[in-house]
Amino acid sequence: MNTDVLMSILLFTPLVGFLINGLRYRKPTAILSGSIATAAAAIPFIAAILLFVELQGREEGARQIVLNLFDWIHVGTLNIKAEFMVDQVSALMILVITGVGSLIHLFSVGYMSHDAGVTKYFAYLNLFLFNMLILVLGTSLPVMFVGWEGVGLCSYLLIGYWFTDDKKAAAGMKAFIANRVGDAAFLIGMFILFMEFGTLNFYELNAAMPADPMTSWINPITLGTLFLFIGATGKSAQIPLYVWLPDAMAGPTPVSALIHAATMVTAGVYMIVRLNAVFLTAPQTLFIVAIIGAATAVFAATIGLLQNDIKKVLAYSTVSQLGYMFLACGVGAFGAGMFHLMTHAFFKALMFLGSGSVIHAMHEEQDIRKMGGLKKYLPITHWTFVIGWIAIIGLPPFAGFFSKDELLLMSFHSPLGHPALWVFGAIGATLTAFYMTRLMALTFWGKSRVPKDIHPHESPAVMTIPLIALAILSAVGGFMGIPHVLGEILPGHPHHWLEHWLAGVVKPIPNMAPVDATLEFTLMGISVFLAAVSSFVAYHFYVRSPETPVRLANSMSKLHKVIYNKYYVDEIYDASIINPTIKGSEVLWYRVDVKIIDKATYLLADLTKGAGGLVRSLQNGNIQQYAMYLSLGVIVALGFLMAG
Repeated sequence: MNTDVLMSILLFTPLVGFLINGLRYRKPTAILSGSIATAAAAIPFIAAILLFVELQGREEGARQIVLNLFDWIHVGTLNIKAEFMVDQVSALMILVITGVGSLIHLFSVGYMSHDAGVTKYFAYLNLFLFNMLILVLGTSLPVMFVGWEGVGLCSYLLIGYWFTDDKKAAAGMKAFIANRVGDAAFLIGMFILFMEFGTLNFYELNAAMPADPMTSWINPITLGTLFLFIGATGKSAQIPLYVWLPDAMAGPTPVSALIHAATMVTAGVYMIVRLNAVFLTAPQTLFIVAIIGAATAVFAATIGLLQNDIKKVLAYSTVSQLGYMFLACGVGAFGAGMFHLMTHAFFKALMFLGSGSVIHAMHEEQDIRKMGGLKKYLPITHWTFVIGWIAIIGLPPFAGFFSKDELLLMSFHSPLGHPALWVFGAIGATLTAFYMTRLMALTFWGKSRVPKDIHPHESPAVMTIPLIALAILSAVGGFMGIPHVLGEILPGHPHHWLEHWLAGVVKPIPNMAPVDATLEFTLMGISVFLAAVSSFVAYHFYVRSPETPVRLANSMSKLHKVIYNKYYVDEIYDASIINPTIKGSEVLWYRVDVKIIDKATYLLADLTKGAGGLVRSLQNGNIQQYAMYLSLGVIVALGFLMAG
């Protein structure tokens, strides 16, 4: 099939699904609207596969399929085209977006079947897919920004989907505002790069970079990339703009799986990978990216240790895992960042949907302290969740092991890395193993704490089939990036497929020395050992000896309270930024707007009205009044003559 046709099907089919369901949004027909929406996600997935096969058959330098729709902006030297492209990087993204997205749409048919506004929900999901595809397929920063804003709007609509609940509506507003802060920085970064290079096309920007990296902080490339990274911290929930993501769990659980785990939140990572040559020219920016990524990975993991809401645990886990992706990009290992982006999409979407299956079975209960022993009631959910758990804690041979091992190795070995970054990464991996095992233990294992009036049951096939498919991907997805040190000793000597695939569009790390096999095996062994020990300790605490964590919490009550309350970050933001902003706005509204601007406007209006009334009274059609004015004029004129 013609590639233009495939590109059009890929891009516009979700828009068609949005329009169909959007026009009939009041119809409470879950199966029909869900079928339309799922088809609008699955058809692009087929198109994405065909485009990927087409790319695979081409020579490395010719792996670009471009669809140019029209010239969008042409002012002076600024020439922006509404142009979309599939290459090695975007091909991976469209497979994840449409493939995982289709499974999540299918899951939603069962999960949202009893919701009165289900057709509107599916319309929003399709609109999100359309904007996400614009984001990843755009050939320039402005086109990407259109999708960037579009997914932000859809995120707001879906987080606040149940907007009659004040807390859920507030969560949507919080996400919207936090993202706008990052978006403003994104625009500034874009402006700086355009002023310096006169283009915003990704390929042209990457090709325009000087051969030598910038050595100072004050130069257009460093400043531009720093502002773009600030934009990424908003969309991808990194310190200090991560606070919206945990609250975004107020939306329906499939939304959390699609938008707030597998796709939209990775947009910042994707943007940096897309501009990898630009960021490599700004090592100071990469240093900041690595520091923020490592700090976020550990910080969010510590909060996840004590959360009791099953979705909140997964939300902080997502923030932490996104930190790993930024850590990889920060040390120049963009391929490792993309690798973890893909494996994370598999196992985190699986775990979010699994949590949705648990919540469905528990009649909307989300507190894991009221669960336990659910594995006998939810066998499919349990075993698929187990696969997701093994994948995320990084045990071989599941997907998370390969991607996390690669980025941890690069954080240690890359010339842009540092052993301290590896230590942070290893600590984060240890904490991840602990809180995810705690989640497994409190939800599925040990003694049941399920209230007697709740009778858990396995979810229907429309919900368990996506779980099984994602579990398979979580189990085998890592084999696309088998480390060289393992590939050399495995039968058939499998190579690192993803590294070769991305070679044409992702620059290698400058001055990178070959990795010593002993070093790689040592680091790999340490991280796996730490994850295994941490998991065993968590299992012992929450299954074998549940009184132990209670005793530890009491013995460290102050520290426990601080972490349980998420380091009071929300309260600090409220006290230092939000409340002063609200009070300042109130002062400006009352003192400036009401007291000065409004009163000045009213006074001017009264004067104008009075002057108009006076003038109008001179021409009111009253003959007697005109005669009086004429007489007065004559008297004044005579008086003037007599006085002269």
